[in-house]
Amino acid sequence: MMISKPLVAASTKPLVLAILNNGESYGYEIIQRVREISGGRLEWSEPMLYPFLKRMEREGLVQSTWRFTETKRLRKYYRLTEKGLAELETEKAQWFLVDRIYRRMLAAAPGVRE
Repeated sequence: MMISKPLVAASTKPLVLAILNNGESYGYEIIQRVREISGGRLEWSEPMLYPFLKRMEREGLVQSTWRFTETKRLRKYYRLTEKGLAELETEKAQWFLVDRIYRRMLAAAPGVRE
C-alpha cells in the first residue's frame, strides 16, 4: 500500500530530522534511506526533497556543507543543528501522541481493525 501525498508531506520533516540525527547525509542518500526504511512505500523525489532541505536550512534546523566526493564531484551534505535536534524531539513527541490517540480510537470503534 502506498502512503497518501498529504501524509507523505506531513511526515517529511520528522523523517528528515530522524535520518540526520544518525549523522550527516546528502539528498539522494536521504531519498534512498526513506525508500529502504519504508520498504518502498514512501517514494520521495529530488524535486520534492531539495526545496524542503533548503527551507529547513533557512529555519536553522540543518546546516549544509559542500564537499568533493572521492570521484571529485561536488556534493552538498546536511547535518542537524542544535535547533534541529530540539525540533526532532518535538516532532517525535507529537507523532507518538497522535499514534496513541489513533490507536485508542481504533480500539474503541467496534469492527475496526488495524
